[in-house]
Amino acid sequence: MPYTALLDRQFLEKLERLTIHWQKSFNGLVGGRNRSRFAGGGQEFLDHRHFHHGDDVRAVNWRAYLRLEKLFLKMFQVEPRVPVRMLLDTSESMTSGSGVKFDYARKLAAALCYVGLVRLDTIVVRPFADKLGEGIRCGGGRHQFSPVMEYLSQLTTHGRTDTLAVAREFLSIHPERGLLVIISDFLDDTGCERPLQYLADFGHELLLIQLWAEEDRMPPWLGDLELVDAETNARLELQFNEASREEYTRAFDRYAAELQQLAIRNGGRYVGVSAGAPLEEVIFGSLVRARVIA
Repeated sequence: MPYTALLDRQFLEKLERLTIHWQKSFNGLVGGRNRSRFAGGGQEFLDHRHFHHGDDVRAVNWRAYLRLEKLFLKMFQVEPRVPVRMLLDTSESMTSGSGVKFDYARKLAAALCYVGLVRLDTIVVRPFADKLGEGIRCGGGRHQFSPVMEYLSQLTTHGRTDTLAVAREFLSIHPERGLLVIISDFLDDTGCERPLQYLADFGHELLLIQLWAEEDRMPPWLGDLELVDAETNARLELQFNEASREEYTRAFDRYAAELQQLAIRNGGRYVGVSAGAPLEEVIFGSLVRARVIA
């Protein structure tokens, strides 16, 4: 199975034991965490995954074991499922940190898609800046992961952020309630709180993953500076000293706390991620602790 350099095969195998979680109850809908892994009436076989400690041995494909001497679990589909949509920020502000932030965002999106595919979730991934971009729908098991990797690898940054316009467009296209994962730096001159609340008010469960480069939170520069906005090219001259940097970092942390409170207040979740943190630590540490995945 040809994968790009976004994620290596060893890392993908570690992801197979995980499941995407949601907290809200969506009437009449089930999903990846509730899906049966053994045969039953009205269920359709879709895929296999590697066996991990704690899995139900009743779901093991023993015929495959006799041939290959490896344990695989049979995965079956139960309908209907909770819709899982992912919005990935592709605005120019994601280029800060010499592009590390955007690369990290794509890797994180790829990891979550793979977790969903292994558990037979169907995930719609759409890029956004001032509007929604052309997305990809992935489902049907992990063997469908290669198109996702190719799609994410080809994404580029462009334009400025308009979260309100994106929220309105999203609701017009995806009115059915579900889990909405947003991977972004949430840097929008007009503010993100109102459109995020707008999405929550329509019944979507918000999972906000705020991603920042170290320079976003703690700028390394001092002295007389001329700053250029990555999205608008607007210029700002200022004098930046140690006290200014500390106040800026406090303001950044207050904004992150406001995003967290907005998510929690609406029955959702928030995770703040530095692009300097190892991806594996974020997946198996921060996201697990926040019950994003388990």
